[in-house]
Amino acid sequence: MKDDGVPAHVTRAARECAFSLADLPDLREYAAAEALRRGMREDAIGDFLVALNEVATNAVTHGSTKARLTIWSEGPALVVAVHDDGPEWRLEGEPGHDPPPEDATSGMGLWVARMLSSDLHVTTGPGGTTVTMRFRVGQG
Repeated sequence: MKDDGVPAHVTRAARECAFSLADLPDLREYAAAEALRRGMREDAIGDFLVALNEVATNAVTHGSTKARLTIWSEGPALVVAVHDDGPEWRLEGEPGHDPPPEDATSGMGLWVARMLSSDLHVTTGPGGTTVTMRFRVGQG
């Protein structure tokens, strides 16, 4: 595993894009095109973009002002990793595993992303935080 949470074997086939808060609209457009190119069904793009936007927004508002999206295919899955260079944070359980309280007005991003992806994993350390999500592509 490299420092940014992306497996070392993911190189040639991966695409990487740096972004800031102002770049989020362009990031969503880029990610949608990349997901379609990699076989995601058009009717799945909306949920994919909601999950990605939640995680990317968290990265540039709670992590660091600049973050990186890496996207690649892995078997029947599209994998995205969002990495920020922000401070390490103490994970209490599996982030986004439990739904937020009914009266919550924030803190729902990772839970929403987990519900919309087939897998979500968070790693954090001195080099920043990476949220890796997997999405099914193709049929089904």
